[in-house]
Amino acid sequence: MKRTILLLLGPLLAMVLYLVLRHLGHMQSAMAAVVLWMAVWWISEAVPLAITSLLPLILFPVLGIDSMAGAAANYGKEIIYLFLGGFLLALGIERSGLHRRIALHIVARVGGTGPRLIGGMLIACALLSMWMNSTSCVLVMLPIALSLLDDEEAPPEQRKLTVPLLLAVAYGATIGGMATPVGTPPNLIFLEIWRTRWPNEPAIGFGQWMGFGVPFMVIFLGIAWVFLTRVFFRVPTQRLVETTRVRERLRASGNMSVDEILSGSIFALTAILWITGDGLRFSEGMELRGWRDALDLKSVTDGAIAIASAILLFLIPSFTRKEKGATLLNWETAEKQVPWGILLLFGGGFAIASGIERSGLASTMVQSLAQFGDQPPVILVAAVSTMVCLISELGSNTATASLSLPILAESAIAWGISPQTLLIPATLAATLGFALPVASPMQAIVFGTGRIRVRDMVRVGIWMDLIGVLLLVLFFGLF
Repeated sequence: MKRTILLLLGPLLAMVLYLVLRHLGHMQSAMAAVVLWMAVWWISEAVPLAITSLLPLILFPVLGIDSMAGAAANYGKEIIYLFLGGFLLALGIERSGLHRRIALHIVARVGGTGPRLIGGMLIACALLSMWMNSTSCVLVMLPIALSLLDDEEAPPEQRKLTVPLLLAVAYGATIGGMATPVGTPPNLIFLEIWRTRWPNEPAIGFGQWMGFGVPFMVIFLGIAWVFLTRVFFRVPTQRLVETTRVRERLRASGNMSVDEILSGSIFALTAILWITGDGLRFSEGMELRGWRDALDLKSVTDGAIAIASAILLFLIPSFTRKEKGATLLNWETAEKQVPWGILLLFGGGFAIASGIERSGLASTMVQSLAQFGDQPPVILVAAVSTMVCLISELGSNTATASLSLPILAESAIAWGISPQTLLIPATLAATLGFALPVASPMQAIVFGTGRIRVRDMVRVGIWMDLIGVLLLVLFFGLF
């Protein structure tokens, strides 16, 4: 009965919203209705998330928002293949056993209590995410977190760590990506808009960005740690893993196997290519040229690198496994362990972002802030950050930034305020989105483990979003 009610609630609420917003025109009111319908089903899980993600393929053509071909194009975006390739890389590390060795090293250094394990995972993910793709960071760290949770020698209390530890992986990668210009795509989108719209203004380099990005990250990580260990979850404070036993297990595991070295090397090479692909601008006179420009290979994107590296795993022979013709990764393992439904989840999020843009709803949402033009910066930053964060919850953060930042750039000029005051918090707000699996690849990947319920993610994520917006107001609206 409950499931039936939730099934009907999605389309019924969508019809009500359509009628309420009918004055905006058919396209915009219809798009808003689709968003509400999908949000209800996603949050309630009345329908499998992957199936809900397919609704745009039907509703967009029926409602005249987009053609079937246009809607379907969103399910083949490059980031989907970046996710697929990155996940296969993580499977290669997991199959070789390297992830367990890394996990043991982390535990040996941070300690074995619940709060220390979560804190160590937050910090490790954040530091990696500062310099590499946040999605790839999660794909590498997730097997390590799972190996900690699945340790056969751990006491039963360790099961209480499941949700907070997995959320720590997603939260650490998301927050760490805000600290540097290369940490997450929205940051790069802002820098490109800044360079093209205001070419005569001083360039924003690593030093300037990290001046506010690192303090923001440190404070946000601290709050996330408190939420995960003190507020929303009862994390065991006793020692769950003895560090002496961990060191003994490290010694017992011996030297790294050839498979571990090969899978780790492939990932390390992939990470280096991801990091060095684009130029790094530290200041006006100091810039490192990326290999894409140097070799004129601009079409070789991060997604292409991920797929190429994943293919290598299927080609390089395994020196540890005894089966004839064994390779570092086989298709049977990939077919069983890759969460294919998450690929549809990504596509549904991209379809929503595309539909919001095509229907004109995004412009209406942002332009509705025009009435606040005579308000103090703190009000503008709060309003813009909240709006962008809400949009980001329902679609790709990259698409959200690409959609909202150009409009906000014009709004800043119209309002007569410093563009940085408005655009930087909007950029960081696009990376927020902790409440729904579809909000970001980081959220979707940890949800794909099947060990986190949507309601748990929403319960903590809403407060993370609110705290994130509040920090943006404090950093950019008051100072």
